[in-house]
Amino acid sequence: MSPAFALPKMVARGGCGGPLPRWRLHFPTGRALPVGPGVSAAAMAELTDAELRKELIALGYRPGPITATTRKVYVKKLGCLRAEVAAARRRGRGAPSSPARTPARPQQASPSRQRSGFTSPVGAARDSEEEDEEDEEDEEGGQPPASRWGTFVLLLIFLGILTVKMIGSGWLDRREDNFNLLPVDCDKRTDDFCQAKQKDVIMNVLHELYKYLSVQAGNFECGNPENLKSKCIWVSEAKDHVVNITGSSPQKFEAALHWILNSNKDLGIWLKGRDLSEPVTKVEEVFCLESAHPQMGLGCRFRRAVVTAIMNLFLFFWSLITLWGILIFLRYRWRKMEEEEQAMYEMVKKIIAVVQDHYKEWERNLERYPYVGIFHVRDSLIPPQSRKKMKRVWERAVDFLASNESRIQTESHRVAGEDMLVWRWTQPSYVSDSEH
Repeated sequence: MSPAFALPKMVARGGCGGPLPRWRLHFPTGRALPVGPGVSAAAMAELTDAELRKELIALGYRPGPITATTRKVYVKKLGCLRAEVAAARRRGRGAPSSPARTPARPQQASPSRQRSGFTSPVGAARDSEEEDEEDEEDEEGGQPPASRWGTFVLLLIFLGILTVKMIGSGWLDRREDNFNLLPVDCDKRTDDFCQAKQKDVIMNVLHELYKYLSVQAGNFECGNPENLKSKCIWVSEAKDHVVNITGSSPQKFEAALHWILNSNKDLGIWLKGRDLSEPVTKVEEVFCLESAHPQMGLGCRFRRAVVTAIMNLFLFFWSLITLWGILIFLRYRWRKMEEEEQAMYEMVKKIIAVVQDHYKEWERNLERYPYVGIFHVRDSLIPPQSRKKMKRVWERAVDFLASNESRIQTESHRVAGEDMLVWRWTQPSYVSDSEH
């Protein structure tokens, strides 16, 4: 076995196995280190890094850099190598008593070693490792077919579970993609993969922008704890927040604004310029961003719902009272108009009676003129204290007589040196004017 694979094999076996025999190794440093159960670990822990490296090299293992992390591993490896050397010596001394195992392995020792009767620690370590490999191969070769099939089935089940966990952990979930791992030149490429990734990045920026604006708008609506002047957030402030959270570049933020301008869908984000009344057509004209759907907490929503309900009830009752007042006023007006119209008809009857009586008196030579002045009739029918109140009734009665009464004719005569309007009764009488 090569030295490069000695450390993983030792770690996989979990140690050296049984108790280590007590023996001594002498090195050029002149120190004799006892090795045995309960003593080897403490003794080897006192070795310096240089001594530990020399011992490992002497036993046929070339270690890497010795640090505080790898020192324990190399100390453990040294103990294993010493144990293997001791086991090789013990097997060398007890070879004649175990003839059953000797034919099973080919003799790989060189003739020089057999003639000399001495085995170096390096060769013993290598022989021990080769014997361990052969033992493992014998154990693996002795496994029944059912055990191999069971191992294969368990391996397939393990791989299936691992695949399912990997897929379920987000390999196919685009929302968990790492947008920061895109190729550097993906902005300049037009292949489907880069275009899809760029779209995902823009969607991520839009999602974070929507969430930030909705939270700010909700804070403004719910007491404004941050003392915001408006729900419309400055574009520079929104850009800094989104770039800081998503790790995207400012160009991605501008691309997201382009997406909002070119999209026909309602994304819940309003782009506004310096003049809030004019629509924005370019990204350069965007002055602030506002959310169309503020994100509010449960308590704020409850308070706003209660206030809205109270306001709606107030408006409902106010509208109801207003309509009721208008209805009462209309009924009062209709009643007054009916009373006024009735009073007008009564006044017309009185005027007709006065003019007719005056004409009859003229026929009996009791009156000088066959006509009577309009104001004279008014003064005789309406008392002075009621003339202002009855003015409209009188005017309507005069108009009604002028347009609807053929028996009374309105004329203008000079009476007492003044022109005045008079009424003349025009119904034929039994006595003609010439006879009168």
